[in-house]
Amino acid sequence: MDYTLSVVIPVYNEEKNLPEVMPAILVQAKTQNWQVIVVNDGSQDNSGKILDQWQVDHSQHITIIHHKVNRGYGGAIKSGIKAAQTSHIVTMDADGQHQITDVVQLQQHLLATDADMIIGNRKGQKEASFFRKIAKYIIRKIAQIALSTKIHDLNSGMKLYDQQLAQKYLQICPDTMAYSDIIALTFISQKHLVLEHPITVLPRKAGKSTINVRTAFETIKEILNILLFFNPLRFFIPLSVFFTVIGVAWEIPIFLRGDGMSVGALFLINLGILCFVLGLLAEQISTLRRNIIH
Repeated sequence: MDYTLSVVIPVYNEEKNLPEVMPAILVQAKTQNWQVIVVNDGSQDNSGKILDQWQVDHSQHITIIHHKVNRGYGGAIKSGIKAAQTSHIVTMDADGQHQITDVVQLQQHLLATDADMIIGNRKGQKEASFFRKIAKYIIRKIAQIALSTKIHDLNSGMKLYDQQLAQKYLQICPDTMAYSDIIALTFISQKHLVLEHPITVLPRKAGKSTINVRTAFETIKEILNILLFFNPLRFFIPLSVFFTVIGVAWEIPIFLRGDGMSVGALFLINLGILCFVLGLLAEQISTLRRNIIH
């Protein structure tokens, strides 16, 4: 069947949400001729059985993938992307927070702009908690400084993007919750057109989110990994300049007094030179590694 869009939905212990979420998705899938790919990521409840029944009843439009063990949010999405049969895929959550009507809006925006990725922007909507709001702010600022991007909602779970480009970058994206941020940053760093479009997010219907403080730290680590992968000089050159300038500023008054070279200043200047050399080496290694995805 010639589908027009692949909808990838990772599922982990969502037995209470699936009966409420899936009917609307499948109705829209039949109307729009979409391929719905649901990845059961090692659920320990009855999610797998519920999905199997949905596949029996709607085999033309739904594909179920079962992971025997939990691979993580990113790992589930990767499996879904590999099974996609269309030029573009959209990811959405199975907890009832995303509305299937927003997918149509993202698809129309992509067609109008010829973008490579459209991110569902949740700006202005209530956050699940104060700590998550702070964590998202920190991640957003780090990403904006590291990769000079103005994208607001990097970790939105609803994204529509080019399937071939996604396949190309899957091997450098993590299997964790950080996948959502990293796939967007990878598109941005490789100069693909990434835009945002407003979506509406509803409260989670049932169950508890698996996102926590650890997720935020993992995401920050992965952002730094992406920066070092694609543009290590952007990380090392500012450090080199910082340490060198501080070292020289420290040394100037000491030198003017005729007291010779300060050990502390010499250390900082050497550290600046070392960062510069490490940056050059990292750039060479990064060039070799980038050949893997080209």
